[in-house]
Order: sequence, then C-alpha cells, then structure tokens
Amino acid sequence: MFFFNKKPSMSTTELQQILSEKPTILDVREPFEFVGGHIPGAKNVPLGTVLNYTGKKEEKMYIICLSGMRSKRASDILISKGYNAINVKGGMMNWRGPLKGGNK
Repeated sequence: MFFFNKKPSMSTTELQQILSEKPTILDVREPFEFVGGHIPGAKNVPLGTVLNYTGKKEEKMYIICLSGMRSKRASDILISKGYNAINVKGGMMNWRGPLKGGNK
C-alpha cells in the first residue's frame, strides 16, 4: 500500500536560499491575494486553473500558496500530469524573503 507516499516538498527558507537561481515559482493563490504581495518572479496560476497549466515538464517548479494547503493540492495535480513540482510548506505565511506588490 502507498498511503504514505512522500511528496517532494521544501521549506520557505530553502526556497529563499535558491532565489538567486531564478527558479520557476507558481503561486496558486487567487489573483487578489497575489497582488497583495508575492515572491518576485512568481507566476500566478490559481489552483482552479492548475489543470490547464502548460509548462516545461522537465523543469523543477516550486508551488506556493498562503499556508501550504492549496500548494499541496496543486503539486499533486501537477505531479500527476508529469511535472516536477515541489510543494513549499508553510506558504506565504512563513515567507520572510523579498516581496513584490502589496504594502511591504
């Protein structure tokens, strides 16, 4: 049985450490959340549209949301479609790195 399949994930701190490499970051929050502040370079792909996402399947992508719940779901969807998706645990609530947009 495979009930406890470990899905690829990383912390916000780990993501912050590789920002200089310009990783592909998909922010699966709603547009109004995204404009309130997001990681520079992140693409807004709301969870409801993830099934339609088309990108390079071989490229690692880091999936983030507000708390980690939507990004986990989005990562599962993308992995099932053959993408190399990594869930960012804790989401923007734990993000301490640079922000674009919002009031910060």
